[in-house]
Amino acid sequence: MINIRRMLEQQEHATLHPRAAFSDASQGRHRPEPPCSLRPAFQHDRDKILHSKSFRRLLHKTQVFLSPLGDHYRTRMTHTLEVAQIARTLARALRLNEQLTEAIALGHDLGHTPFGHAGESVLDKLLPGGFRHWTQSVRVVTVLEREGRGLNLTREVVNGIGRHSKGKGMILGGAADELPFTLEGQLVRVSDIVAYVNHDLDDALRGGVLKLSDVPARLLRVLGTTHSRRIRHMVLDIVKHTDLDGGGPVRLSTSMEEALGEMRAFLYQRVYENPRVHEEFEKCSKMLKDMFELFLERPEAFLRHAGQELPAAEAVRRRVIADFIAGMTDRYATNLYQELFVPRPWPIQRSER
Repeated sequence: MINIRRMLEQQEHATLHPRAAFSDASQGRHRPEPPCSLRPAFQHDRDKILHSKSFRRLLHKTQVFLSPLGDHYRTRMTHTLEVAQIARTLARALRLNEQLTEAIALGHDLGHTPFGHAGESVLDKLLPGGFRHWTQSVRVVTVLEREGRGLNLTREVVNGIGRHSKGKGMILGGAADELPFTLEGQLVRVSDIVAYVNHDLDDALRGGVLKLSDVPARLLRVLGTTHSRRIRHMVLDIVKHTDLDGGGPVRLSTSMEEALGEMRAFLYQRVYENPRVHEEFEKCSKMLKDMFELFLERPEAFLRHAGQELPAAEAVRRRVIADFIAGMTDRYATNLYQELFVPRPWPIQRSER
């Protein structure tokens, strides 16, 4: 029987750019495992992520707007899928490895907390050494998934997940050790901001937090006046200015990178730190902080709800509690908070007559 994986690996060498990451040249996994006869290594990683519990929970985690009543607002799941779509489009246009690109994109936010960046901020204050969702995403795929065994992904995928985030820093610049070591990882890094800048603006307009006239006119001229035009302009700009033959990295034009950075700053000021949004996230922050402190003081409550005992050392104990809370969905966190802190009527047994 023909080995389909080897045939697909040969197709990669025949069609991809010489600087692409090739599946049969992967740096390997933390634990050796037999290769799949059907799927190259990066495709196998993509499937592992897609079938993980952490990926399914993204459906019920906030992107920006907390539990919106409308059906068309983004969640962490839809954000992830939009990042994957943009990144795959770029990978195909540049002849880079789509399977690796998609695997990194699907896994990049697995460590995100409930209630978006509000949850991340709470855990950052409560955990020694701080909390960052991108390092938590790496922890999910290397340690937490599959009852502590992790997904055993390739080093290329783990590296891309761990270096996807920019915060408020440079999109593609900065020190070399801040960027993914594969071009495919760099594609996901830029696709992440292309996706969230556009869909967060779209959701803010839909939710009445912004009007299109609030957006600086210069940004609309450079980026475009509609959601689809903005994404198209950004994607075309990346393809045009990324010179793989010349040995360059993934890049944007100077004007596009400046406009994208300005749009991100505008969204931070007008949307992410908007009083209406911030007020609700303050309530969410209190919920998570209260649960964290309760579990720290009452290990038996943690055992009852998380199904595991807390270690004796406080730093390790805080780490385990943070892992549990970070993995919650918005819905689970809200229900658990009510169970822990909101009194319930005592059930009365009616005597038989």
